[in-house]
Amino acid sequence: MKRIILHWTGGIYAPNDKEKKCYHYLIGYHRNKTTDNKGNIKFIDVATLTQGNFTPEDNLNCSDGRYAAHTGGGNTGSIGVSLCGMLGFISASNQGKFPLKQVQFERAYKLCAQLCKKYALVISKATLLTHYEFGKANPTTKSKNKPDINFVPYEPNLKPDEVGDFIRNKVQWYFDKV
Repeated sequence: MKRIILHWTGGIYAPNDKEKKCYHYLIGYHRNKTTDNKGNIKFIDVATLTQGNFTPEDNLNCSDGRYAAHTGGGNTGSIGVSLCGMLGFISASNQGKFPLKQVQFERAYKLCAQLCKKYALVISKATLLTHYEFGKANPTTKSKNKPDINFVPYEPNLKPDEVGDFIRNKVQWYFDKV
Protein backbone atom coordinates (compact mmCIF):
# COMPACT_ATOMS: atom_id res chain seq x y z
CA MET A 1 0.00 0.00 0.00
CA LYS A 2 1.33 3.43 -0.84
CA ARG A 3 -1.09 5.87 0.79
CA ILE A 4 -4.22 6.55 2.82
CA ILE A 5 -6.87 8.91 1.48
CA LEU A 6 -9.36 10.40 3.95
CA HIS A 7 -12.93 11.21 3.03
CA TRP A 8 -16.32 12.07 4.39
CA THR A 9 -19.25 10.11 3.01
CA GLY A 10 -21.59 13.05 2.44
CA GLY A 11 -24.24 10.93 4.13
CA ILE A 12 -25.61 10.26 7.59
CA TYR A 13 -23.73 9.01 10.67
CA ALA A 14 -24.06 5.29 9.83
CA PRO A 15 -22.52 3.66 6.75
CA ASN A 16 -24.83 2.28 4.09
CA ASP A 17 -24.22 -0.60 1.66
CA LYS A 18 -22.98 1.68 -1.14
CA GLU A 19 -20.46 3.34 1.18
CA LYS A 20 -19.22 -0.07 2.36
CA LYS A 21 -18.37 -0.84 -1.29
CA CYS A 22 -16.43 2.41 -1.70
CA TYR A 23 -14.27 2.58 1.43
CA HIS A 24 -12.09 0.14 3.34
CA TYR A 25 -12.96 1.67 6.71
CA LEU A 26 -15.89 3.85 7.79
CA ILE A 27 -16.14 5.76 11.03
CA GLY A 28 -19.68 6.35 12.18
CA TYR A 29 -21.14 8.18 15.12
CA HIS A 30 -23.90 7.78 17.69
CA ARG A 31 -24.73 8.90 21.20
CA ASN A 32 -25.17 6.41 24.01
CA LYS A 33 -27.60 7.30 26.77
CA THR A 34 -26.45 6.19 30.19
CA THR A 35 -27.02 7.00 33.84
CA ASP A 36 -24.43 7.66 36.50
CA ASN A 37 -24.49 6.12 39.99
CA LYS A 38 -26.80 8.95 41.17
CA GLY A 39 -29.38 8.25 38.46
CA ASN A 40 -28.47 11.28 36.35
CA ILE A 41 -28.82 10.78 32.61
CA LYS A 42 -25.69 11.36 30.55
CA PHE A 43 -24.91 11.06 26.89
CA ILE A 44 -21.62 9.70 25.58
CA ASP A 45 -20.41 10.33 22.05
CA VAL A 46 -19.24 7.10 20.39
CA ALA A 47 -17.31 6.59 17.17
CA THR A 48 -17.92 3.26 15.48
CA LEU A 49 -15.55 1.54 13.09
CA THR A 50 -16.97 -0.50 10.22
CA GLN A 51 -14.86 -2.42 7.75
CA GLY A 52 -15.92 -2.03 4.15
CA ASN A 53 -16.51 -4.87 1.69
CA PHE A 54 -12.94 -4.83 0.37
CA THR A 55 -9.57 -5.14 2.07
CA PRO A 56 -6.87 -2.56 1.41
CA GLU A 57 -4.96 -5.25 -0.50
CA ASP A 58 -7.84 -5.47 -2.98
CA ASN A 59 -6.72 -2.03 -4.15
CA LEU A 60 -3.23 -3.19 -5.10
CA ASN A 61 -4.65 -4.14 -8.51
CA CYS A 62 -7.79 -2.31 -9.56
CA SER A 63 -7.95 -3.76 -13.08
CA ASP A 64 -10.08 -6.72 -11.94
CA GLY A 65 -12.97 -4.49 -10.80
CA ARG A 66 -12.88 -5.89 -7.24
CA TYR A 67 -11.68 -2.94 -5.19
CA ALA A 68 -12.93 -0.03 -3.11
CA ALA A 69 -13.52 2.80 -5.59
CA HIS A 70 -13.08 5.77 -3.25
CA THR A 71 -10.86 8.16 -5.19
CA GLY A 72 -11.32 8.77 -8.90
CA GLY A 73 -7.87 8.46 -10.46
CA GLY A 74 -6.20 7.36 -7.23
CA ASN A 75 -7.53 4.01 -6.07
CA THR A 76 -4.57 1.79 -6.92
CA GLY A 77 -2.46 1.24 -3.82
CA SER A 78 -4.70 3.53 -1.75
CA ILE A 79 -6.56 2.81 1.46
CA GLY A 80 -9.89 4.63 1.70
CA VAL A 81 -10.90 5.81 5.17
CA SER A 82 -14.16 7.74 5.44
CA LEU A 83 -15.92 9.53 8.26
CA CYS A 84 -19.69 9.09 8.02
CA GLY A 85 -21.56 12.33 7.79
CA MET A 86 -21.76 15.77 6.19
CA LEU A 87 -25.06 15.22 4.38
CA GLY A 88 -26.26 18.67 3.38
CA PHE A 89 -22.89 20.37 3.91
CA ILE A 90 -22.61 23.62 1.98
CA SER A 91 -20.13 25.67 4.01
CA ALA A 92 -18.77 26.26 7.51
CA SER A 93 -21.86 28.31 8.29
CA ASN A 94 -24.23 25.74 6.75
CA GLN A 95 -22.94 22.29 7.77
CA GLY A 96 -26.15 20.35 7.32
CA LYS A 97 -27.69 17.99 9.87
CA PHE A 98 -24.77 15.54 10.07
CA PRO A 99 -21.57 17.50 10.80
CA LEU A 100 -18.60 15.32 11.64
CA LYS A 101 -17.85 14.96 15.34
CA GLN A 102 -14.50 15.25 17.08
CA VAL A 103 -14.82 11.68 18.37
CA GLN A 104 -14.97 10.48 14.73
CA PHE A 105 -11.86 12.42 13.82
CA GLU A 106 -9.98 11.09 16.84
CA ARG A 107 -10.91 7.52 15.86
CA ALA A 108 -9.78 8.24 12.29
CA TYR A 109 -6.45 9.65 13.47
CA LYS A 110 -5.78 6.55 15.56
CA LEU A 111 -6.83 4.20 12.74
CA CYS A 112 -4.61 6.02 10.26
CA ALA A 113 -1.67 5.79 12.68
CA GLN A 114 -2.27 2.04 13.01
CA LEU A 115 -2.47 1.65 9.22
CA CYS A 116 0.72 3.66 8.74
CA LYS A 117 2.49 1.29 11.13
CA LYS A 118 1.01 -1.81 9.53
CA TYR A 119 1.95 -0.79 5.99
CA ALA A 120 5.22 0.99 6.90
CA LEU A 121 3.99 4.36 5.63
CA VAL A 122 5.91 7.44 6.71
CA ILE A 123 3.37 10.16 7.45
CA SER A 124 3.67 12.78 4.71
CA LYS A 125 1.59 14.68 2.15
CA ALA A 126 2.26 11.85 -0.30
CA THR A 127 1.16 9.01 1.99
CA LEU A 128 -1.66 10.51 4.07
CA LEU A 129 -3.95 12.99 2.39
CA THR A 130 -7.52 14.08 2.08
CA HIS A 131 -9.62 13.54 -1.02
CA TYR A 132 -9.64 17.34 -1.35
CA GLU A 133 -5.81 17.38 -1.44
CA PHE A 134 -5.68 14.50 -3.93
CA GLY A 135 -8.08 16.34 -6.25
CA LYS A 136 -6.04 19.54 -6.08
CA ALA A 137 -2.82 17.64 -6.85
CA ASN A 138 -4.49 15.63 -9.65
CA PRO A 139 -6.84 18.06 -11.44
CA THR A 140 -7.31 15.84 -14.51
CA THR A 141 -8.98 13.10 -12.45
CA LYS A 142 -12.57 12.65 -11.27
CA SER A 143 -11.35 13.79 -7.85
CA LYS A 144 -10.98 17.41 -8.98
CA ASN A 145 -12.98 19.84 -6.78
CA LYS A 146 -13.94 17.23 -4.16
CA PRO A 147 -14.62 19.00 -0.84
CA ASP A 148 -13.79 16.10 1.47
CA ILE A 149 -12.06 16.72 3.80
CA ASN A 150 -11.52 20.50 3.58
CA PHE A 151 -13.33 21.46 6.79
CA VAL A 152 -13.10 20.25 10.38
CA PRO A 153 -16.26 21.24 12.32
CA TYR A 154 -14.53 21.28 15.71
CA GLU A 155 -11.69 23.43 14.30
CA PRO A 156 -13.69 25.89 12.14
CA ASN A 157 -10.85 28.41 11.79
CA LEU A 158 -8.71 26.01 9.75
CA LYS A 159 -8.55 27.02 6.11
CA PRO A 160 -9.15 24.24 3.54
CA ASP A 161 -5.46 24.08 2.63
CA GLU A 162 -4.49 23.74 6.33
CA VAL A 163 -6.73 20.76 7.09
CA GLY A 164 -4.41 18.09 5.67
CA ASP A 165 -1.42 19.26 7.72
CA PHE A 166 -3.62 19.44 10.83
CA ILE A 167 -4.73 15.85 10.25
CA ARG A 168 -1.18 14.61 9.59
CA ASN A 169 0.02 16.21 12.85
CA LYS A 170 -2.76 14.48 14.79
CA VAL A 171 -2.02 11.13 13.12
CA GLN A 172 1.69 11.57 13.93
CA TRP A 173 0.78 12.10 17.58
CA TYR A 174 -1.16 8.82 17.63
CA PHE A 175 1.57 7.07 15.64
CA ASP A 176 4.05 7.90 18.39
CA LYS A 177 1.62 6.40 20.97
CA VAL A 178 0.49 3.16 19.28
